[in-house]
Amino acid sequence: MSFHKQKTIKNIIQLEGVGLHSGKFAKLTIKPASPNNGIVFIRKDLNKHNVIYPQVNNVSNAMLCTTVSNEFNVKVSTIEHLMGAFYGTGIDNAVVEIDNEEVPILDGSAKKFVNEIIKAGIEVSNIPIKVIRINKLIDFNDGKKFISIQPSKINLEIDFEIKYENQLIGCQRNALKVYEDDLENIFNSRTFCLYEDIEKLRSMGFAKGGSLDNALVVKGSKLLNNEGLRNKKEFVNHKILDCMGDLFLSGYKIIGKIKCSQGGHKLTNDLLRKVFQNKENYSILEINEKNIPHSLVNKQNLRSIA
Repeated sequence: MSFHKQKTIKNIIQLEGVGLHSGKFAKLTIKPASPNNGIVFIRKDLNKHNVIYPQVNNVSNAMLCTTVSNEFNVKVSTIEHLMGAFYGTGIDNAVVEIDNEEVPILDGSAKKFVNEIIKAGIEVSNIPIKVIRINKLIDFNDGKKFISIQPSKINLEIDFEIKYENQLIGCQRNALKVYEDDLENIFNSRTFCLYEDIEKLRSMGFAKGGSLDNALVVKGSKLLNNEGLRNKKEFVNHKILDCMGDLFLSGYKIIGKIKCSQGGHKLTNDLLRKVFQNKENYSILEINEKNIPHSLVNKQNLRSIA
């Protein structure tokens, strides 16, 4: 199989569930797409102006989730876990049809998306992929929050840390090479919140569909989910999943090194916008057999995750 070629799914995927923040039920259909189509969302509950492109400059809101909108203010939100699944499994092209405004949260991770992609199969085209290579250090600060991206020879490296006063979460850090390392723990890691923040979030219009079935809830030194943690660094690993999904709004895989402290959706989007402000910051390369980074072929043995 040629892993430097553009990929889509072989068969249609159908999923349904509640939206984490809206609390609204939605049906999701993912269809194969031709090379150079990219990822496209279509709001099937609307008859016109219903096509939305998940791109950096189309992010209309990045508070607690990533929302993208078109010029007619038609939106789709909480796309980051699905986009992270596409990124990690190597899917370049897909049409995502949805009959409401928010992607179903499912279990709060990308696990179900990834398993359904693997089950559907991956179709490899004859068209080479393109990647964005970062040419110089770019950084962005927001108070104590920090994110940067700098050149990397052959990979997307993500070094992420979180710092919470909560004693269970505390300070966590993880670093990985996206195209080379096993991403199972990243895909499996669920969104999380503090118990004391739930009512405030709901009063702000968020977390209306949240439950212990789709989010980790931490109360003091206790995790309220009976299942427990799926991996020791589940909290920071979920942040890495979010980061991967938000980075895919660049439109391509990225060759670069991300370093982030206490970041989130907005910080990642702010960084990407800064990168694209100057064409000297990056290069768009077409990958062929002569210059393919070895790390881009690591997806040969994709498997379902438990």
